[in-house]
Amino acid sequence: MNNGPRDMRTLGQVLVERGLLTEDQLKSALVKESSKRQRLLHDANIGRSGRQRVSISGAELLASFDLKIQGEKNAVLDEDRIAKLLAEEAKLDYKKIDPLQLDMKLITTVMSRPFARRHSVLVLGKEGSKLSVAVADPFDVELLENLRRVTGFEIQPVVSAKKDIQRIITELYGFRSSVKAAALTMEAGHDIGNLEQLVQLKSVQDLEANDKHVVNAVEYMLHYAFDQRASDIHIEPKRDQSLFRVRIDGIMHNVTSLPKVVHAAVISRIKMLARMDIAEKRRPQAGRIKTGKGEMETELRVSSMPVAFGEKIVIRIFDPTVLMQDLSELGFFTRDYNLWESFISRTNGLVLVTGPTGSGKTTTLYSSLKYRASPEVNIVSIEDPIEMVVEDFNQVSVRTNIGITFASALRSILRQDPDIIMVGEVRDAETASNAVQAALTGHLVLATLHTNDSGSAMGRMLDLEVEPFLLSSTLTGVVAQRLLRLICQHCRKKTFLTTDQINVLGMKMPEEGQRKLPVYYGEGCPACRGTGYFGRTAIYEVMPISSKIVKMINAREDTKEIMKVARLDGMMTLREAAIKKLAQGLTTFDEILRVTVE
Repeated sequence: MNNGPRDMRTLGQVLVERGLLTEDQLKSALVKESSKRQRLLHDANIGRSGRQRVSISGAELLASFDLKIQGEKNAVLDEDRIAKLLAEEAKLDYKKIDPLQLDMKLITTVMSRPFARRHSVLVLGKEGSKLSVAVADPFDVELLENLRRVTGFEIQPVVSAKKDIQRIITELYGFRSSVKAAALTMEAGHDIGNLEQLVQLKSVQDLEANDKHVVNAVEYMLHYAFDQRASDIHIEPKRDQSLFRVRIDGIMHNVTSLPKVVHAAVISRIKMLARMDIAEKRRPQAGRIKTGKGEMETELRVSSMPVAFGEKIVIRIFDPTVLMQDLSELGFFTRDYNLWESFISRTNGLVLVTGPTGSGKTTTLYSSLKYRASPEVNIVSIEDPIEMVVEDFNQVSVRTNIGITFASALRSILRQDPDIIMVGEVRDAETASNAVQAALTGHLVLATLHTNDSGSAMGRMLDLEVEPFLLSSTLTGVVAQRLLRLICQHCRKKTFLTTDQINVLGMKMPEEGQRKLPVYYGEGCPACRGTGYFGRTAIYEVMPISSKIVKMINAREDTKEIMKVARLDGMMTLREAAIKKLAQGLTTFDEILRVTVE
């Protein structure tokens, strides 16, 4: 290849030479090149002013035809594949950009947004006098020379897909410029107390054309969190700044810092969207936001809390595709699935779901209620607060300030002719007693408790002053659960358990000369941000209440004794369920130790 930007024909010929495309595929694409370019230009320039008009690269154009790669089943030529090819030809590294590893401040101070966007270049990091940058076309020698001249640094280029570079430029520069403009507005003393109510998240292009800086900054945050699969957003005030952090697959990640002067305005904007009291900064508050991004609606639960340096906000993101799943996709093994299905298919009885906060109890219960929902069944739930509004259920929100507690709501619900009742949490003796009475009078009651395992649930109910004979006659089953991170399928590698690891897990040691125990781990790749994990699955400890356990409850037997009997009856503990997921190649040894305790 000669120096200079690559057009579609040049790239196509290289792909043909490498056997990835055929001559016929390339000829067909070249015939349609002009009309395709016009269509892509039209789509790319929608909503932009004349000065912001963009160009279409050869890689973008070629990728838009969705050509099938020869010799690779179901593989389609995309910008990432072309970027890898360009990197090989230029003898450079290819990089899939991870927004969580970028320094927003460095990016926006080293290079202006117009320059970055026009040339599809993004600063990745700085080390001494060397500046690492991502470029879409490494053969654009003029660009690399301009970068050295403009930045004053020695340039170390890597190759990335143009679509990734442009998307991150839009999000990061847009967010930083909104925050910076908001900071100037705050310093100028402008009133930002009457910002408009958010109904629909705007597109990123619309955000760029909008000068409501605080509004834009908050929406950039939400877009960012949605794109990164975050379950929670944290905005934390510190002494001299404010931190923007997200939780992904149960692990916290720092995103960026905000000027302290902007913090109060950002918090006020979020509280306004959540219909919380903006003036009240001394007491914790809760609210909710329903957002629409494209055709998808997502519910956000907002919590504010006064801390040492101001108000902290946490936004819990409830993705409907995650919160309500098919029962078969929740992670149950066959025996446990059949038991759980039998529990929730009954017409009466008490079913307890236990586990700490963030263990997936809500997903299990919502998915189960959805499974039972039909015109013939009246489902009522009591929640604090309502996690996600579902039309198939009649949902009641606890409001202690006006006397609506779990216990009082449960008393009233019994006069609402329910078939199935979900109690968000059994916290006190009155709620526990009412739940048992509801189960006794012919209702199916699903309730949650905060205990470490299934055996502890009975002890907890007895501690809440439920009579043993009432508990034993109503309790159908108990389920304890946790969430395990899944190994990333893009970088999964095989290994073997060591002798020490086998001993720690309490497994049977293979005899001398027998094959080792194979397991897997994630090596770390762009798809999983180098963590080796992508997504989560649940592990369950399902305990049916047998006649033996009924007698033990009546005798107030110790939790450990109940667990022993349940295991003899075939119950799989959380640790055993996790080990089974390990054997299936779904999770890792380290993750089992992090999540389960023996």
